[in-house]
Amino acid sequence: MKKGLLIAALSVILSGLVSYLVAGKVSAKTSEVSEFKEELIREKNDAPQDRKIVRSEKDVMTATYFSDAAEMAVNSVVYVKVVKKATRQQSPSSMFDYFFGFANTPQDQVGIGSGVIISEDGYVVTNNHVVSGADEVQVTLYDNSVHEAKVIGTDAATDLALLKLDGTGYQALEMGDSDELRLGEWVLAIGSPYDLRSTITAGIVSAKGRSFPNYDGSYRVESFIQTDAAVNPGNSGGALVNTSGQLVGINTSIISLTGSYSGYAFAVPVNIVKKITDDFIEFGSVQRAVLGISMMDTDQGVTIADVRADTPASAAGLRSGDIIKEINLNKVSTASEVQVQVSKLRPGEKAVVTVMRDNVQKEIMVNL
Repeated sequence: MKKGLLIAALSVILSGLVSYLVAGKVSAKTSEVSEFKEELIREKNDAPQDRKIVRSEKDVMTATYFSDAAEMAVNSVVYVKVVKKATRQQSPSSMFDYFFGFANTPQDQVGIGSGVIISEDGYVVTNNHVVSGADEVQVTLYDNSVHEAKVIGTDAATDLALLKLDGTGYQALEMGDSDELRLGEWVLAIGSPYDLRSTITAGIVSAKGRSFPNYDGSYRVESFIQTDAAVNPGNSGGALVNTSGQLVGINTSIISLTGSYSGYAFAVPVNIVKKITDDFIEFGSVQRAVLGISMMDTDQGVTIADVRADTPASAAGLRSGDIIKEINLNKVSTASEVQVQVSKLRPGEKAVVTVMRDNVQKEIMVNL
């Protein structure tokens, strides 16, 4: 009898100890998530308020309002000329060509685009497809001075590239916050379409978080700002600017059956631009964090289709079927938005992933 009571007492003690340890571990994880969230909130609250032009509601639709933004930005948008050198001399196609000097000589390929000065010491952001494969890159400033540019880095996944000009004292365009853009907000597109320098067009933000079908299976990070500001060949790499004269996107592509503007233009959000250019300047290459999941857009939101083994997601406890609602307090409703939020982070950083699981909201800390 006494032995039975002793065993029962020990069982109660052990159960209590296990419960205490488990509760302590859960409490510690909850505390870690809470502290990290508080830090994120402090960072958001401490971020500088970038909007410079203070105006009344009455001023929003005035021409002067647009003019202020255009004048603040236009001198920071440059003309980019790229040259791809001909690789070999071809033989004359006939004896006639030979005697009369009409040898079939390959010509250098010349392309044009736009770029945006983002620092006083000469960093210029443009599109990867503008400078890809270039042997020479020249940048023409607003004062028509021509400068040789060095390609610091290119990133096909975001279609961004960073150039560097020698010297200092360049007029840089202030960066805004593309996450704060609202549907219907007025924006200006500035660039050099068809070699027409410093062309400015206006439109509204038609959509956010757009992505294109990926037929070739290449890795891409896409969450485009869609606008109906007129954009044409040559605008690539130019500025999409808000009405405070701040850079909010890099104009990248159009959807068109004719090859020219048809009402649908797309820009890489400046918050992606910041991350990519900072990586090039600090590390010399893009530093991408990995979560380790595959996703699909469903009626409920972004649903995790699969969690790969031995990844940050599996280690943190994310599961197939979880519906992702937020990453680091930023709401997400499409797989491309999740991809963009993760692409803002670097390996070794943390993220709080908010998911719905069995109709219960959970916050899970992931070490990327």
